[in-house]
Amino acid sequence: MMDSFNQADMPFKPGVLVISHGSPDPEWVILVDEAVAAATAGLPQDVPVEASFLEKVEGRLIQDGIDRLEALGVSDLIVIPLFVSSGSTHIDEIAFALGVKNTPEKETDMERLRCSARVFFGDPIDDDPVIAEMIWDKVKNLSREPEREVLLLVGHGSIHDGFRQRWERGISSLAARTGELSGLADADYALLNPDSVRRKVSYWNEERGFEVIVAPLFLSAGYFTKTAIPSRLTGLDFRYSGDALLPHPFLARWMLGQILNIMKTLSQ
Repeated sequence: MMDSFNQADMPFKPGVLVISHGSPDPEWVILVDEAVAAATAGLPQDVPVEASFLEKVEGRLIQDGIDRLEALGVSDLIVIPLFVSSGSTHIDEIAFALGVKNTPEKETDMERLRCSARVFFGDPIDDDPVIAEMIWDKVKNLSREPEREVLLLVGHGSIHDGFRQRWERGISSLAARTGELSGLADADYALLNPDSVRRKVSYWNEERGFEVIVAPLFLSAGYFTKTAIPSRLTGLDFRYSGDALLPHPFLARWMLGQILNIMKTLSQ
């Protein structure tokens, strides 16, 4: 009872920690920072926000972000995992490191992070309807005859049992949402792990007779969007712009919506 009393007696000051994977490419980091800044513009000015990274961005790792927010007196930490799927093993290890779960589902090298604030862990993208709008906005210029076209959403996936199923649930639902928005004949998904990309394009194109629009479900452009996906489809008939989710204003809208929803529950 004493712990509960002390916690309730603490001054309430929320802060936001956005966590994404990180990259040695400075352009990748800039895209994330711009999206976070756009989301922050919709928050009260007294709510501090930090964009941090799982790895590869010196001085801006998760612990760095926590330390900066707690130095400002943050009592309640709203964590937004900027990942496309709850099937990512990174979601599992970050939740463990933040004390959101007692044990990770998959073995990890991550250790517990130092964090005094109460942690409120948000959701990754999965099948959010705002992201469905965003995906269609990215590829709609590739559509010529909607009634003869199929959208194929391609994600990274996972070879790990349990995580793979979460990937499949999220991306299949997101593909369905996007398909409903698009007005195309159908929508489907494929994963790089385990690899089903070539098989799915062949099925829709050669067996069913539809034109296939391939949409990558990746946060930013890189090896997977530029090399991994196209290399699996050599010789097949498909349309592909290679556009990743960023940059796009709807990603900031998705983040802001999550933050405000959690803040609303904290204020009740």
